[in-house]
Amino acid sequence: MKLYRDLTIHQKQIVWAWTFLALPVLFYGVIRFYPTGNAILISFQDWNLLGDRTWTGFDNYSTLFADPVFWKVFKNTFVYLLLGTPISLVISFVIAYHLDKTRFLHGFLRMLYFLPFMTSAVAMAWVWRWFYQPVPIGLFNNALASVGIPQINFLNSTTNALPAILAPAVWAGLGFQIIIFMAGLRAIPRSYYEAARIDGVSTWSILWEITLPLLKPTIVFLVVFSSIGFLRIFDHVFNMTTNNPGGPLNATKPLVLMIYQTAFSSFDMGYAAAQTVVLFVVLLVVSLLQLRLLRDR
Repeated sequence: MKLYRDLTIHQKQIVWAWTFLALPVLFYGVIRFYPTGNAILISFQDWNLLGDRTWTGFDNYSTLFADPVFWKVFKNTFVYLLLGTPISLVISFVIAYHLDKTRFLHGFLRMLYFLPFMTSAVAMAWVWRWFYQPVPIGLFNNALASVGIPQINFLNSTTNALPAILAPAVWAGLGFQIIIFMAGLRAIPRSYYEAARIDGVSTWSILWEITLPLLKPTIVFLVVFSSIGFLRIFDHVFNMTTNNPGGPLNATKPLVLMIYQTAFSSFDMGYAAAQTVVLFVVLLVVSLLQLRLLRDR
């Protein structure tokens, strides 16, 4: 106690800061960092959850990179990313931009758009799965049949299955992105718009020269957040293709689903850990690359 009394005010502030930070640092160390390090270690071993761990070196990675299924799954994962992220951002911005100008039932409409984000992903996936069923069950095929259009095989087609799963995944995340975009729009000073209108600037010029540049921090956050979400997509794929997880010929299988099947169906924890490490590296590289490309210059 005497030692604490002898500290300067600045040193006491540092002591109190680390005292309050101790619990979060311990939490992240035990819950985040230790499992990550352990997963990296297991990726160099052979383990089936019950037996002893056997050191195998880079064998898991050699098997992984020589596996054609992995490259198919890797491609699917990036298709989810490259299609889902821009589509969801454009739709959510358009809705937020017009909703911000709406005053009639504004709060009610905002609640309706946010509702899918609060809904269980499992329940939502099964509802959309029902939508995609053939006649006479499926809502979409019934609507097509009523106007004389042939049925579409949504979930059992190698070409239609991935877009069919991507659609509810995009729809589910719109509410969150709309709310964030609206917060960014509300943060832009109204004086900028008033000055632009006094100068006779067109609506499109205001959008491209004022709104979008000032929304850049919001866009950067949503791009990174949305990209991570699509790279880790699992719930919609797993629940909408339960009869054939991953779709026909693995047409919809993402990397997270492959990890799940390897770990808890094949019980090959070392191979699953190697896939997890690859996913971790992909998430890290994509996030850092996006932050670098979209940062303020």
